[in-house]
Amino acid sequence: MSDAPSPGPLPPTLSTELAARVPQLLEAMRSVGSGLELHSTLDRICETAAALTEARYAAIGVVDEDGRGLADFVFHGVDEVTARRIGRLPDGQRGLLGAIVRAPEPVRLADLARDPRSCGFPEHHPSMRSFLGLPIRVQGEIFGNLYLTEKRGDEPFNDYDLDMVRVLATEAGIAIGNARLYEAAKQRERWIDGSVAVTTALLSGGDVDDAMQVVAEQTRRLSGATAGIVLLPANEGGLEVAAVAADQPSNILGTVVPPESRVVAELLDGQAVFMDDAAADPRLITTLARGYGPTMMLPLLSDGRVLGALVTPRARGERPFTETERTLAIQFASQAALALMMADAQRDRERLAVYEDRDRIARDLHDLVIQRLFATGMMLESAQRGSVVPDVREGVGKAVDALDVTIQEIRTAIFALQQGPAEMPAGLRTRVLREINTAAVPLGFKPSHRFVGPVDALVGDLIGKNLIAALREVLSNAFRHAGAAHIDVVVDATATLPGGRKGVRLTVADDGVGVPEGGRRSGLKNLKRRAESLGGDSRHGPGIGKDGGGTTVVWEVPLE
Repeated sequence: MSDAPSPGPLPPTLSTELAARVPQLLEAMRSVGSGLELHSTLDRICETAAALTEARYAAIGVVDEDGRGLADFVFHGVDEVTARRIGRLPDGQRGLLGAIVRAPEPVRLADLARDPRSCGFPEHHPSMRSFLGLPIRVQGEIFGNLYLTEKRGDEPFNDYDLDMVRVLATEAGIAIGNARLYEAAKQRERWIDGSVAVTTALLSGGDVDDAMQVVAEQTRRLSGATAGIVLLPANEGGLEVAAVAADQPSNILGTVVPPESRVVAELLDGQAVFMDDAAADPRLITTLARGYGPTMMLPLLSDGRVLGALVTPRARGERPFTETERTLAIQFASQAALALMMADAQRDRERLAVYEDRDRIARDLHDLVIQRLFATGMMLESAQRGSVVPDVREGVGKAVDALDVTIQEIRTAIFALQQGPAEMPAGLRTRVLREINTAAVPLGFKPSHRFVGPVDALVGDLIGKNLIAALREVLSNAFRHAGAAHIDVVVDATATLPGGRKGVRLTVADDGVGVPEGGRRSGLKNLKRRAESLGGDSRHGPGIGKDGGGTTVVWEVPLE
């Protein structure tokens, strides 16, 4: 007999079923960890878990930050048509899914309809019997729950299925953690890029309304909101909508949220306001929040001064903003407020330089040009009296009359140059004349003008302010690009717009070079956007030059 020691008991062997599944499990783990985008990672986990357990349906319910419901629900096995017919996704507030959210432990059922925690299925929901659910943890915290239903062959899920899914859930937690870190980094990068774009727009020295529009558009894009809204302090108190960027055209530009609103008081006090359902929030006393759900309202706060607010609403029923999104949005608002203050200071310096230059031009026009023209007129009058030829006397007389008109126009221009912003008259007719007289200096001639109807009585302040901005834009474009010798300006407060609406129409026609093919059209786009924000439109066509030369710009908005 051999004296060799006994080899001892053999290690336990894997069951045939478990051994057959090990390669499949390893492949599943490899697949789950193969990507970094969070939502595609969740899709991949659902698909992999369903294949591993031979389940017809799989889903992951992402637990919200409060741990009381589901913030997201990713599913596999239900086609899009059926999903639309079912309607709203589970919120984890009730039923079996709600019970698992509140007590995140593995649950295995042969027939989930018989479980007392079940509350049934909504209409059009596919039939489901067998059920397996267990939590997914990321760095020790509950991220969500993995649900598997309807094992093929009408069999219940067994112990092997549970063991496999436990291992997969552990790997899924690691993959989700990596995806969340990656997504957070990308999200911060997007917000930083957005802050840079806003700062550049505000400090570029361009039109203030255009810069505010950039802020609104960046706010909407970065927050994934339905709209981005910029509010600025209103003259009569409260906050006024200064810029709107939305998926659909909006007519809320210029709407004032009154100072009586609790939200206005909180924002002007420098507090951020977060709402889960803005349409139902009692603090909002206007109709602006109608149709909106989760909303962030962020003060534009810099150096203890509130310059306005940013509003980022989502549609009702959409997911609320996460804590990370709120933090990034607050930082973005602070950066935008700082850029806004710097832009205001820069514009003040530029405005001072312009006023100084205007004073110098006014003095030169008065002291030099008018005096020389007056002296020339005196010389012509003397020559007229000394001439015995009738034609010469008549021609010199016309020249003297033309000089008198020119002197009057220059004096009007001097008056316009010497006026400060506080002296600007309130009447729309007078403001239009002011713009025309101011434009006459760089143009070298005074555009003709005509008013139709009682413009001061019919056109309100908001529309009037935008009409003046549109007129200034068109006259500026005519000076810089058109090379026109004649410009006609018509303000018609009795216009009838498409659909029979009463409106005001601004028409500016010139005989310049027209709009070149392929040329820059940013000014025309600004005009159209400004009109659309008030429910109107803007268009351009042939001018008043020979054979339709030049450009005619029509800007019109409803009065009601």
